[in-house]
Amino acid sequence: MILQVTLCAAAAAGLMIMWLGMRVGRVRMSAQIPHGDAGHPLLVKRMRAQANFVEYTPFVLVLIGAIEVSGRGGQWLTWVAAAYFLARIAHAFGMDDDSARNRLRGIGIGITMLTLLGLSVVAALTAGGAI
Repeated sequence: MILQVTLCAAAAAGLMIMWLGMRVGRVRMSAQIPHGDAGHPLLVKRMRAQANFVEYTPFVLVLIGAIEVSGRGGQWLTWVAAAYFLARIAHAFGMDDDSARNRLRGIGIGITMLTLLGLSVVAALTAGGAI
């Protein structure tokens, strides 16, 4: 069985963590900060965006894989995965913004939470035989 959605999501995650790391690296190089954050505001934000991605993505990938293995996946799962990664991109760009009402960051974390909740509910209902 080839888990196409899981494989595509894992590939997207790999590319995304590389992109987030490059964003951190660019600030490190321009500010000449080889280690830590030295209190540099933009570096702290970019490091947190990267860390936040690492904190949520494994759970999303495991849920996508488990749902796909259970046979309960389908086209909808592809769209959910795509929405998750678009949300994480929005979150990363939003982290650079200092405004109090940061729409991109809010949208990014909101969709992330909804994705995690939705996938968790589907996984629990599948495990319980309800779907």
